[in-house]
Amino acid sequence: MRLDIQARGFTLTNGILNYTKQRMQFALLRSDNYITRVRVRLADINGPRGGVDKRCQIELAVAGHSNILIEDTEADLYFAIDRACERCMRTLARRLERLREHPHEIMPTVQ
Repeated sequence: MRLDIQARGFTLTNGILNYTKQRMQFALLRSDNYITRVRVRLADINGPRGGVDKRCQIELAVAGHSNILIEDTEADLYFAIDRACERCMRTLARRLERLREHPHEIMPTVQ
């Protein structure tokens, strides 16, 4: 799994980078074999004006299937990362469960 984290509108600090990596690795731990790429985009939409403007957008590339795109916007960047990772984990689990229920759709494993 390749993990790409980028920031727009602010400087990506080591703290935010490490926090995001840890949360993504934990969220995708059980489904790591099906994910080929993870793209995380962090943004400060309003800049210094403040408000509910910290966005975390996660795009998962699932092997052999359409991508999953999750986005969350909050006042706190860490909270936005947490909520997006949780939603990502639930969405991926539902997608994989649906694929298991329909055996005619082959689930490729990526090594």
